[in-house]
Amino acid sequence: MRLRYKAISKENKVIQGLVDANDITEAASYLRQKELVPIRITKNTENSMLKILPFVSKLKSSDLILFTRQLASMISSGLTLVRSLSILREQLKNEAMVEVVGSIVADIEEGKTFSESLTKFPDFFSPVYVSIIKASETSGLMDKALERLADNLEKQEKLKSTIKAALVYPAIIVLMMIGVVIIMMTVVIPQLKNLYVSLNVSLPLPTQIVIVMSNITIAFWPFILGLGALGIFLYNRWYKTETGRLVIDNLMLKMPIFGNLVVKVTLAEASRTLGLLIGSGSLVVDSLLQTADTIGNIYYKNAIKDVAKRVENGIKIGDAMETYTLFPPLLVQLVKVGEETGKIDETLAKASEYFERESDQILRTLTTALEPFIMVVLGAGVAFLLISVITPIYSIITEIK
Repeated sequence: MRLRYKAISKENKVIQGLVDANDITEAASYLRQKELVPIRITKNTENSMLKILPFVSKLKSSDLILFTRQLASMISSGLTLVRSLSILREQLKNEAMVEVVGSIVADIEEGKTFSESLTKFPDFFSPVYVSIIKASETSGLMDKALERLADNLEKQEKLKSTIKAALVYPAIIVLMMIGVVIIMMTVVIPQLKNLYVSLNVSLPLPTQIVIVMSNITIAFWPFILGLGALGIFLYNRWYKTETGRLVIDNLMLKMPIFGNLVVKVTLAEASRTLGLLIGSGSLVVDSLLQTADTIGNIYYKNAIKDVAKRVENGIKIGDAMETYTLFPPLLVQLVKVGEETGKIDETLAKASEYFERESDQILRTLTTALEPFIMVVLGAGVAFLLISVITPIYSIITEIK
């Protein structure tokens, strides 16, 4: 059974982890053999961190990048894999990562390979990560593979951070607009309505529209919230179907500016992943299939899977890609050059860098275009509310005069 332990090392550091043993006595004996002094050994209950890991202590991308980079440095310096992992476990501060590394060390000491131990944590280590580690175990170049993995993870995180940063400003503006509208509809408009009714003022059409919207919001807000939640639920269910994904992903690709961004980001991710897998020694067909599994857009996913089938039948990657308009001529030509020179992983890395630069440029264009659009919409909404509120008040002042 699997037991949880807390022990002290020779350097007087507290170490926590998991160990497989028949009972607590056997676990304590095992820890002493590893020059650890057991403090506490308990059963790994259902409430353990490892069981609830995906919910309360999810591993961050930065933690995985740091783990991969440090492990590569230690292995390249001559340390064994188990020793490197043990040192890392002592240095890590993220409790979830400590649990994971402890479990990996225990599995390796029991005779499992590094890649096999990683498959127990699919939320932490992606299939691509595991495949590259597995290929490096047979080639003996694990330090190089880990360095390339760390570089790949850093580029992925940089691209995601760039996209998130570009969308923060529009998101804040939209949320503020929604907040202002809610306050106006539930607080300000009802008070003004009572004022207008008490003064028996004839209301213009914009004011009547706003008052009706306010009445509907106040009277049916639970229904509106429920309808919104139901709509989101049904959309998610529909999007998980093949028809839903085909429709939505097609719309995403055809949207002005944003669709071009989706294409560039997808091509950057696909090129980088495929180059990384091929460079690590994985079979071309397997690399294509695993790359397809990492792609979010179903059209590109299906296209890459079809390319894998064609390659399996003896067609070159570049020639197979050329049959799809989804792959731009630049990418196709780079792949063909890479196949002819035997450096397809390098040409794919260059393609990925090119598409990343294109993505950055599109993001700048998108944010530049969104700002005036949002201001126009915001100005139109504010103007409509002002006209609705001020017109009756102006009528009251005119009558008093």
